[in-house]
Amino acid sequence: MTDVSSSSSSSKVKTLRGFKALELDTRLLGMIGAFLVICIAFNVLTDGRFLTPRNIFNLTIQTVSVAIMATGMVFVIVTRHIDLAVGALLATCSAFMAMLQVRYLPDMFGLGLGHPLTPWITIAAGIAVGTAIGAFQGWLVGYLTIPAFIVTLGGLLVWRNVAWYQTSGQTIGPLDPTFMKFGGINGTLGATWSWIFGGLAVLWVVWLLWSARRAKLSHGFPVKPVWAEITMGGIMAAGILGFIATLNAYDIPKGRLRRVFAARGEDLPDGFSAAYGLPISVLLLIAVAVAMTLIATRTRLGRYIFATGGNPDAAELSGINTRLLTVKVFALMGALCAISAVVASARLTNHSNDIGTLDELRVIAAAVIGGTALSGGIGTIYGAILGALIMQSLQSGMAMVGVDAPLQNIVVGTVLVAAVLIDTIYRKRTGGK
Repeated sequence: MTDVSSSSSSSKVKTLRGFKALELDTRLLGMIGAFLVICIAFNVLTDGRFLTPRNIFNLTIQTVSVAIMATGMVFVIVTRHIDLAVGALLATCSAFMAMLQVRYLPDMFGLGLGHPLTPWITIAAGIAVGTAIGAFQGWLVGYLTIPAFIVTLGGLLVWRNVAWYQTSGQTIGPLDPTFMKFGGINGTLGATWSWIFGGLAVLWVVWLLWSARRAKLSHGFPVKPVWAEITMGGIMAAGILGFIATLNAYDIPKGRLRRVFAARGEDLPDGFSAAYGLPISVLLLIAVAVAMTLIATRTRLGRYIFATGGNPDAAELSGINTRLLTVKVFALMGALCAISAVVASARLTNHSNDIGTLDELRVIAAAVIGGTALSGGIGTIYGAILGALIMQSLQSGMAMVGVDAPLQNIVVGTVLVAAVLIDTIYRKRTGGK
């Protein structure tokens, strides 16, 4: 034992060589390739309108609500469950938050639209409601052992109609101005702050790469050659800054600028222009993605989730309370549905009766396309977000081309089945990894 440790400590750290040194995820590369093919194809079919800054901006803010829920769906599917009620739960939380800020808070506490506390009380209460409903569904699944498919199928019907009864089927709006900043176009950072955020994000990526390399060196693990580290850092930095540059290229229309200046009692200066920049909703998605990734990779909860999904019987025998874990996973899913409800209703500037319709299909499809195995135990947060972007790109592109809504749903359903088939074949060829 002593000889082995001494020889390993004195030997040189191995470095990976060739193309393998980049350690690229083939599944991730496949998804990125599919996304690029979709973008290029629709850009050709729309005579260059699909890849304009305006459409990319709209595509980004349309993806956020589904992507946020998809990160939670990863945990649900990893633990070998399913949640068919996410769209209906989003509608219930949206209706509750709309009624809270438009009617309940003004009537009971005198906190009307525009009051500094209104949006934050609304969001906190909405998340609490979503978490409670999710925990209740998790309790039915975990402790009463009712199959998640049945519980959430019933939840789809129940919560969709609870949302209707809260508002009597009416559209509720307008919503609080600060609340609506989470929807996208009504809340952006502007060009300067977007560049600052992009620069900080690049520095954070560089620090992550450096710290990961240092950790591997300290433990004697194989590391990438310096050129591979620089290449990966350069690719990620170019992607971040290119995304920021694209969003900053979308200028606010003159009519909107005139209204903004008119509200201040000023005239729009000649030649003045301003860019939307990075939407606050995208910042929210980034925060959720980072938090969920940390939970998945750095916490006991995350380890328990993946261990339970890999082998539920072994996890229970090792001391994991799988019933309580189920409650936690569904409670987290409910909280994310509430956050998505904030984004969706804020983007629409009101609560509508059909909000979140068919989102359960989109969320499950995003997670599966992103590489989450329906057999449990395998899934990534970044994969689910990329899957949501692919789904939204398909729908947005088909709408721009003029494809009817029924045919759009046919294509989405076909893509979902094809994604599961491809995933099954891939796992068989790679030994289930």
